[in-house]
Formats: sequence, structure tokens, C-alpha cells
Amino acid sequence: MKIKNFVVIIFCLSLLTSTKAQISTQQLSGGINPITTSVPFLLIAPDSRQGGMGEVGAATPADVNSLHWNCSKLAFAEKNMGFGISYTPWLRQLVPDISLSYVSFYKKVSKLGAVGASLRYFSLGNITFTDIMGNTTGQFKPNEFAVDVAYSQKLSETFAVGIAFRYINSNLTGGVTLSNGQSTKAGQTVATDVTMTYKTKKGWELADKKATGTIGLAFTNIGGKISYTTVKNYIPINLRLGGGLKFDIDDYNTFGMYADLNKLLVPTPPVYQKMKTVNGTDSTAVAIDQATGAPIIESGNDPNRPVMAGIFGSFNDAPGGFKEELREVNIAAGFEYWYAKQFAVRAGYFFEHKTKGARQFFNIGLGVRYSVFGLDMAYLIPTTLRNPLQNTLRFTLTFDFDAFKSQNKESGAATTPAP
Repeated sequence: MKIKNFVVIIFCLSLLTSTKAQISTQQLSGGINPITTSVPFLLIAPDSRQGGMGEVGAATPADVNSLHWNCSKLAFAEKNMGFGISYTPWLRQLVPDISLSYVSFYKKVSKLGAVGASLRYFSLGNITFTDIMGNTTGQFKPNEFAVDVAYSQKLSETFAVGIAFRYINSNLTGGVTLSNGQSTKAGQTVATDVTMTYKTKKGWELADKKATGTIGLAFTNIGGKISYTTVKNYIPINLRLGGGLKFDIDDYNTFGMYADLNKLLVPTPPVYQKMKTVNGTDSTAVAIDQATGAPIIESGNDPNRPVMAGIFGSFNDAPGGFKEELREVNIAAGFEYWYAKQFAVRAGYFFEHKTKGARQFFNIGLGVRYSVFGLDMAYLIPTTLRNPLQNTLRFTLTFDFDAFKSQNKESGAATTPAP
């Protein structure tokens, strides 16, 4: 499908403009004031297992997709090696050809350590560029991708740490020159994740059932700003804290419940002072400091600051004070039920305050394991009608290399003649 200037419009409105472009959208202190960043595709849940549980992932059981959520969990993986492929059609209520693809892999390199790698590719469909007369001037397929490598290490039987390195590339315009004469380029940057996981010892019992408790903490996408012109933008540096409990009810039934808290560690847009009209009322124009040429901040802090200052200042820079800071914390919760370690049912809920983006939705999911293959599906159900996330489906296919090796050994033993 041809989507004329779709990404270019979004690009011009949200990324290429200076701080003055954000000024016109500021609301009163405590009102609608979402935090925006570049490359938000890094926050999209890429897989169906966690995606079916309200997008929790800090303390869920380790699997091949742990690198996205909390790479330190890889050291606790029960299998020696895993490989997964995920696909998510995205925003299908708006356009039919946007999608997120995710390929992930991990390998235990010792009893205490594991390595992992992943590739995330976000396709934004097809763009047809036209001139003012409507004549086609070119075609372009905007896309973004990130390549990750990670290492996880157990420091004890119950505690592991992990670190991941990420290369990010965002090509939204193909180098097109904007109407104001400003040239564009692909944005590039690097980032890192610093994560840790605590998991209770084996044999722990709770309410007379074998149980596993987990706490996970992940600082993700800690990296430099990204630019498409001369303007530099924050990437979605994020703090994820989660906990979980998994119960082995009996030999066939397992139940787990999990919850995450998420907060972006980037500056909150401030409220800017308005110029006065001749009648003494506020106009729509922003007051400018004549000495510096910068807009005058009425409440909040200047968002144009270095990355580390932005991270540490993100806990107390909301113009609405502590109440607004609490609104910036997203909540995710979900559960997972397994029967005979072969069939899974999942459900969850994700909550974001209405003044910070208003993403509020339920998730349901199913999973099946057969031989060396696993298939997971998840479906998103928004709480409001005509939501752009409506009818979002996720699909994940996983491969169990341990089971594959076991089958080969059994097959070899069965074909070897007895002495």
C-alpha cells in the first residue's frame, strides 16, 4: 500500500523540530504531558509469551526472549540452547504493512554463564513521495533495526547479573530534503542494558507447594541521543522492576503470576510561560528570554540536558510534582498456566495513565510445546474503542535444541544393532 508522506509527517512533527515545536503542545501542570522519545520501537514487546501476560518480563521464567526484558535471566535458563522467531503486525487499524520482526538466540557457555544475541527489525511500510502537484518523485521503505549481544553470569546460586550491548539504526526518510531545505540522514547510536535477577533456591515451599520466587531489575537502552538532522533526541532509556511467583501445583499443573513497574528515564517536558496579550491574558505564543533566546520555563526543568543528567533528573523533573512522577510509572501484570509443560494459557493487563499516553489494554495468549518446537500466540484487547493497537496479534516460534539432541541420541540408539 502507498502511504503518502505518512512517516515524513510524523518525522517532521515529532523528531526534526526543535524544542519550540514541543512548546505549542504543552498543557497545564498536571495535565496531558506524555514523554516522547525517538526509536520507540525498542519498547514494543517483541514476543508472544510475555506479550500474552500484559507485557511483563522482568521476572518471568527465562527463555529465548529474555534478552529484551532482562538479559540476566539467561543464566537461569533450564535449557542449554534456544532459538526463537517472532512476528507482530503493528498498528493494523491504521495501516496494513507495518510490522515488527524479532529473532533471538542464547547458549549456556558454562554452569554459571550464558550468551545471547538478537535482531529486531521494524518495518514502517512503503512511502510514496510526491511533489506539490501530486506527481510521484520516489519510493522508500522506512525501517528501524537493533542488533544486540548479551552476557549473563551467576554470582551465586540465587543471583545473576547481565549486560547487553545494542546498535540502533533508524532510517525514516532515506536522506530526503525537507520542505525547509534541511537535509536528513539515518539516525544511529549505541546503548547498553544493565540487569540483575534474584531467584529463590530450589526446593523452596510456599503454602505447601513447590514455588519459585523471582525479582528482576533492568536498566535498558542506556545510550547516546540519536539525530536525523542537527537536532538530537533521547532514546527510550527505561527502568523495569518486576517480581514473580511460580507454583508447581502437582506433576502436571504449574501456575505463575508476575508484575512489572516501568518508568522512562528521560526528561519530562516542562510547562512554558505564555506571552501576554494587550488585555493581559495568556496568548498561544511562548515567552522568550531576550538575553538567551530560549523559551522561559514556568514549571519543570529544561529537557535539553546530557543523557546522564536526564536519567538522574527524570525522577523529580515533572512540572506537576510527585503526583505527576507517579503517573509516569506504567504497571503490567499477568499470569501463566501450564499443563504437563505442553499447553499454556496466559492473560494480563497493561496500564499507562491517561495523561502519559493512555495505553491501557488486556492481553490473552496460548502456547503449545511439541517435540522440538514451540508455538506461542498473543492477542491485544484495548479498553477503548477505535484504538490503533486494536486486533494486535503476536506469533512466536521457538526451537528446543536439547530436545532435538535427545531425539537424535534415541534414534541412533534404536538403529544400532545389539552386540
